[in-house]
Amino acid sequence: MESLVQWFTATLSPYISEYAVIFIISLMPILEVRGGLLAASLLKIPELQAIPICVIGNVLPIPFILLFIRQIFKWMKKIELFRGLVEKLEKRALGKSDRIKKYEFWGLMLFVGIPLPGTGAWTGALIASLLEIDIKKSSLAILCGVALATVIMYVVSYLIVGNIVQ
Repeated sequence: MESLVQWFTATLSPYISEYAVIFIISLMPILEVRGGLLAASLLKIPELQAIPICVIGNVLPIPFILLFIRQIFKWMKKIELFRGLVEKLEKRALGKSDRIKKYEFWGLMLFVGIPLPGTGAWTGALIASLLEIDIKKSSLAILCGVALATVIMYVVSYLIVGNIVQ
C-alpha cells in the first residue's frame, strides 16, 4: 500500500494541492482513509487538518454503494463484457462475509476498522449491500469502522512512520 500511496502522491502533487491529494487517495478503494493518512503524514500535513479530509473522502462513496450497487451489478450482469467481473467481485466480497453475517454490526465495524488487505469501507459497504443488512445499521457500523481505522492509522502514520521518516 505504501508504494501505491507514494506513487499517487508523487503523480498528483505537482498538479493539485496536498489536501486534494489526500482527499483523492481517501476516496479510492483499497487505499481509503489508511492511504490518505499515510500520505498526509509523508506530506507533513498536520493531523488535525488531515483527519477530517481523509474521513470525508473515505465515507463519501459509502451511501452510493449501499444504495445502488446491487442495481448497478444487476445491470452490469446483463452485459457479457462485465458479467465475469461482477461475479468475481460478488464472490470475493461474499467470501469475506462470514463474520459479518454472524455478528452483523460488530462484525461489519471490525471488518471496516481493522486495516488489513481487502478490508475497508468500500468492501464493507459492498458486503452489507449484498447481504441486505439494514442501511441504517450498516451505515453506522461502517462509520464506526472508519473511526476505528482512523485511530489505528493515525498511530501508525503519525506516531510510528512519522517518527521514522523524520
